[in-house]
Amino acid sequence: MTRKSGLLAAGGVAIVAALAVALLPMWKPAIAPVSPPAQDAFDARTKLAGARVVALGDCIVCHTAKGGKPFAGGLPLATPFGTIYATNITPDVKTGIGAWSLEAFTRAVRDGVARDGHLLYPAFPYVHFTRISDDDIAAAYAYLMTREPVDATPPANELMFPLNFRPLLAFWNVQFLRAGEQPPDASKDTEWNRGKLLVDGLGHCASCHSPLNAIGGEKSGHAFDGGIVDGWEAPALNALGAAPKPWTKEQLVTYLRTGRASEHGAAAGPMLPVTRDLATVPEADVRSIATYLLSIQKPHTVANAEATPIASTAGSPEAQRGAILFAASCAQCHGPAAPMQSIGERPTLAFSTAVNAATPRNAIQMMLSGNGWHGEDSMNYMPAFDHIYNDQQIADVATYIRSAYSRRGPWTDVEAAVVKVRKENNAR
Repeated sequence: MTRKSGLLAAGGVAIVAALAVALLPMWKPAIAPVSPPAQDAFDARTKLAGARVVALGDCIVCHTAKGGKPFAGGLPLATPFGTIYATNITPDVKTGIGAWSLEAFTRAVRDGVARDGHLLYPAFPYVHFTRISDDDIAAAYAYLMTREPVDATPPANELMFPLNFRPLLAFWNVQFLRAGEQPPDASKDTEWNRGKLLVDGLGHCASCHSPLNAIGGEKSGHAFDGGIVDGWEAPALNALGAAPKPWTKEQLVTYLRTGRASEHGAAAGPMLPVTRDLATVPEADVRSIATYLLSIQKPHTVANAEATPIASTAGSPEAQRGAILFAASCAQCHGPAAPMQSIGERPTLAFSTAVNAATPRNAIQMMLSGNGWHGEDSMNYMPAFDHIYNDQQIADVATYIRSAYSRRGPWTDVEAAVVKVRKENNAR
């Protein structure tokens, strides 16, 4: 062999080795299927613990399509890269996880790998669920395996190329997945550590309440700075002290368990079903969450807005038109003299998170989408105005409530924001 051919051979070996190293993370072995566990294979205490874990993880929220069977998947999850449909996590053997062993289930939760070895999209928040303890994963497995099996196959994902090529997720995982449990902070008390575990792990709060980078990962150094979910702003969880009336622990606990807080507003959009899940878990869990969240607040200089809101505005034509529409459709519940202000414990709009936000997105969403009727739980109800008022009228009302009820500066390009939000909603 000549020196040149030897160098070429060595180079070829090096290239093959490099390719093998690069491709290795893309390949995961399948885990053998098992027969579905019998309904009596798990004791009542384990299943009860699993119900708590599944509620804290909001599993039913993402894995249940509108009008569909619980946990049967099919819910469309909009992402900047296309639509992902939630999977079926009932114990159906053919279309769900009925043939999954605890080992396979644990690998999916911790590493984002399905039983057959394909990589899961991070719309399933395994980068957070990886922190869940072995006991909690086993309890969740017991609970899900004793649900009603549902034969349901979700629609095919609609993702742009090349993101629809799952093996590429291996490189995403190298950037963002830090698999395994995290030890508690010995300098903090039990409640704080429990809260951190729930917020960072099961609750996966940062996945919604953090901005994402160009490849869909949470921006480094910006955890809890706020994000966008299903067309709604998920507000910054580290700025609760900057609200017109800073959040107290009791208010935060009440909000997370009931969906409303007397001095802040009502849960809507993707957050509303989360509060319904949190209503089913022990209050101690929610108190731990509140303790941790209030410990991560950033310093702020925003003055409190406790003064009586301005009764009228003589500003722009938009605000004047909005005042008329507000009197016709909104003042019955939100006006200063409205009975609902006292009977329904509706907060004044002067304290509303949506009205005081940096952008009008959530105020627009509330007017367009409303807050649906949920039987006895009707305190949060608000009718939708998307088919009643046009874009300019919605923008006029938003402009009015901002000028009349907030001490913060006016929003800009409000009508353009209405057009954008309405278009997003119609595309879902």
